[in-house]
Amino acid sequence: MCAACSKDWRTKIARALVWIVAIVLASRFAAASDSAGPFGAPEPDHPGWRILKSRAFLPADFDQATFDQLPWNWPEAERAAAEGLPLAERRRMIAEHYGLTLNPWASAGEFDLLGYVKTDSGWVMNCLACHGGTLEGSPSPGLGNNRYALQTLTEDVRRTKLLSLKRPSHLDMAILKLPLNTTNGTSNSVIFGVILGAKRLPDMSVDTSRPVPKLAHHDMDAPPWWHLAKKQRLYADGFSPKTHRAVMQFMLLPENDRETILGWEEDFRQILKWMHTVQPPRYDGPVDQPLAQRGLAAFNDHCARCHGTYGDVNEETYPEKVVPLNEIGTDPVRFQALSAEHRQWMKDGWMSRFGEDHVETKPAGYVAPPLDGVWASAPYFHNGSVPTLWHVLHPEERPRIWRRTSDSVDRERMGLTVETLEAIPEQMSSADRRWYFDTSKPSKSAAGHLFVDDLNEDEKRAVLEYLKTL
Repeated sequence: MCAACSKDWRTKIARALVWIVAIVLASRFAAASDSAGPFGAPEPDHPGWRILKSRAFLPADFDQATFDQLPWNWPEAERAAAEGLPLAERRRMIAEHYGLTLNPWASAGEFDLLGYVKTDSGWVMNCLACHGGTLEGSPSPGLGNNRYALQTLTEDVRRTKLLSLKRPSHLDMAILKLPLNTTNGTSNSVIFGVILGAKRLPDMSVDTSRPVPKLAHHDMDAPPWWHLAKKQRLYADGFSPKTHRAVMQFMLLPENDRETILGWEEDFRQILKWMHTVQPPRYDGPVDQPLAQRGLAAFNDHCARCHGTYGDVNEETYPEKVVPLNEIGTDPVRFQALSAEHRQWMKDGWMSRFGEDHVETKPAGYVAPPLDGVWASAPYFHNGSVPTLWHVLHPEERPRIWRRTSDSVDRERMGLTVETLEAIPEQMSSADRRWYFDTSKPSKSAAGHLFVDDLNEDEKRAVLEYLKTL
């Protein structure tokens, strides 16, 4: 065969492969859109839900044209596959690529992202970007988004805007100075709040001359909102009161002046009310009831003193116990990251009604969370370092490096379906590396919570079964 013919055949084969990939992807996204209904459907007429999905509290991150051009940044085969899809499927592919959740309550035929509000200026992030994940492919508002690739998305958006000669947004500029996340599915959100708060006086007036404290960047796993109803405090160390004002701290961009922030107070009062309506999903698989009953006894003997008791809603207890750092033994960076100055700023200012709402300026450790719906809220620990409940119960088996391989729940170990590794493959892009969780990195440790060593293997198996019932 002549060289020209050979080249022509290679071109035809390459094009055929691209179309095969495109067809497979199209069927995949069609199947995803036809999957079982969403978990925890919100009350459509609740004012908090309507506000969250219609009001823009931040500047737009990207317009629709920029979003549609994001495959420019992908490897050639993926880019070609995206270009071979009809527009609707291509947009779903883009959303999947960055871990963005589609809004299943959108009007028929409308493309809408659960974690964004579509405006004339473009797509504006809302709280559901991090707190609107999926459970086995079904959207679940209030569940942490454990696939959100925020850093990669922002890098690609910024690059696309530069190529299109468009102005960068606030996040496009922010990534020049701080990481948005280093592992997909987690975010550096605590530090976002520290930086934004540093530029505010206690009465919420903007003062950009105020210094930013020393920053300890670290990723956090977004906790499920269905725990809010049981809690009186916010955040991993429980330092903040659970109020609508505290929820507003991520809206404190300097562009939103004091009058704007104060004018949104009723909106966020309604949003917090809606957040309280979010319910945990019930486990939808088989449960070995006799084994779960034995697990209940072991749980009440060993775990309930921190995590509470479950069963009859009128008899449930939740102590909201703060476990000292040297006792819990989990990664300390989150605890250390909030300076005394930031905690005092919260206490002295408008966020806590100038001290009327209690702010804990010297917390002792981390709050043991409620465990309702724990089967659905993987990964575990405040930094998302442990992929399954089985690994929580077996500290010596926690993987050093792991990567999610499927959207399906691991029904044996209860949590993410993952592969474990000793090292991240070499010669990999930074975007691809963010799909791997490396527990040897700072703030990423999976150590601690060794109380489970008091359980024998039979008790651990029984507790694991019991946790499915919560």
